Amino acid sequence: MNLGAPEIILILVVIILLFGAKKLPDMARSLGKSARILKSEAKAMKSDDNKDAAAGPPHTDEQVPPAQRTIQAAPGDVTSSRPVTEPTDTTQR
Repeated sequence: MNLGAPEIILILVVIILLFGAKKLPDMARSLGKSARILKSEAKAMKSDDNKDAAAGPPHTDEQVPPAQRTIQAAPGDVTSSRPVTEPTDTTQR
C-alpha cells in the first residue's frame, strides 16, 4: 500500500476533525513524554543487565537489599521524578 500526499492530507484532516485542534498539542506532548519515559526505562534495563553480567553470579549466602533508584519522566523534569523500590523475590529455593 503506497500512501501519497493526498491520502496523508486526508488522514490529517480527519484526525483534526475527530480530536479538535485544541487537544492535538496536548496529545502530542503526552505522547512525547511517554516515549521519553519508555526510552529511559529501556536504557536503565540495559544498563542493569550489563552491570549484572559484569558482576558475575550473586552470592546466595548474603542477602543485600536492592538500591533505590529514581525514575524521571524527562531530563530536567524534577516534578515527576519519584523514588522506586525494586520488587524483591520472596520465594525461597
